[in-house]
Amino acid sequence: MEFDFYKYQGAGNDFVFLDNFSGKYDDLTLTQIERLCDRRFGIGGDGLIKIDKSADWDFNMDYYNSDGSKSFCGNGARCSVRFVNDHLLKKDSYTFNAIDGVHKGQLLGTNISIDMHNIDEIEKIDENTFVLDTGSPHYIKFLDKVEQLDIAAFGQKIRFNDRFEMEGINVNAVQILGDNELFIRTYERGVEDETLACGTGISAAAIAFAEKQNREGDAKIQVKAMGGKLAVTFHAQGYGSYKSIKLIGPAEFVYKGTIDV
Repeated sequence: MEFDFYKYQGAGNDFVFLDNFSGKYDDLTLTQIERLCDRRFGIGGDGLIKIDKSADWDFNMDYYNSDGSKSFCGNGARCSVRFVNDHLLKKDSYTFNAIDGVHKGQLLGTNISIDMHNIDEIEKIDENTFVLDTGSPHYIKFLDKVEQLDIAAFGQKIRFNDRFEMEGINVNAVQILGDNELFIRTYERGVEDETLACGTGISAAAIAFAEKQNREGDAKIQVKAMGGKLAVTFHAQGYGSYKSIKLIGPAEFVYKGTIDV
């Protein structure tokens, strides 16, 4: 089958996009997804995003990790807004559906902002370790010297332990750089390797940082990933409750092409 594809990236988190407004790719298979995302035998990407028509919203974001598993993807959502604005609908803001429900996205020049769902439950394992779900489940560990860490070994040890092996979890090593600045590295389930940035992981790290510091009120946290910088804004209500969460960062077109799979 011949695929007309587009490649987009957000802070190095890269995705293969398929325009499915016509329904051409309704019967996309797991084998095809894996092949398209393969960096040696296909296009290459951390995930694949099929943009479907929606009767209720501007579009539906159908996201797959590179192994064909499904989840919500924050950077994929931001890139989806850019893709739809580039090729399908011209608007200043969008409302779209994803696997975890409805989100809003807004163009902010070269950046894209998306609304994340509220957080009302955070598991605090210890002073430096948190587990929470920001559309995808995340394990957050605050450490020093994160850049020197063997993130693959660190991530695999947690992702495949007795508690998380069945469902999987994304593993994030986070270093505090300042009062409102973090550095993060992420091992992603479904990719089973480090990705240069993870939007839901960056959101989870910012929220866990606020929880660690017992913050309340409005906040903006800058987060440096291996592939670039993003920001997370939110309102901390106390007692593990966070509202008005926004993930903000770049989303860029890379190239387009045709491939026969």
